[in-house]
Amino acid sequence: MKKTLLYVMAVFYVFAGLNHFLNPPFYLRMMPPYLPYHSLLNYVSGIAEIVLGLALFLQPLRRLASFGIIALLIAVLPANIYMLQAALSGTDFGVPVWALYVRLPFQLVFIFWAWSVKDVE
Repeated sequence: MKKTLLYVMAVFYVFAGLNHFLNPPFYLRMMPPYLPYHSLLNYVSGIAEIVLGLALFLQPLRRLASFGIIALLIAVLPANIYMLQAALSGTDFGVPVWALYVRLPFQLVFIFWAWSVKDVE
């Protein structure tokens, strides 16, 4: 079961990373205005997701990739909070407000998921 969760996570991050290049406006809208270089940050985070997702497939890199994903999830938390705050102020992200509320605690689920696959063999 853990191996399946590992592969699902790896594929998810590779596709999520690719989406940063296929649909940049989706990610650029959610970036807090206080962050500089939105376009660059979008592409860097996309590359990070692709690299970390691929690294999960490689046993020698799996632990490092898991910690990298945890760091990435913590790093994007301000954007998730910003999206909720902006949505409550009337900004339309094309995502229901309830989903933005649910997304915040799910960050902890995703962090735990990354932690749980770090030692899968």
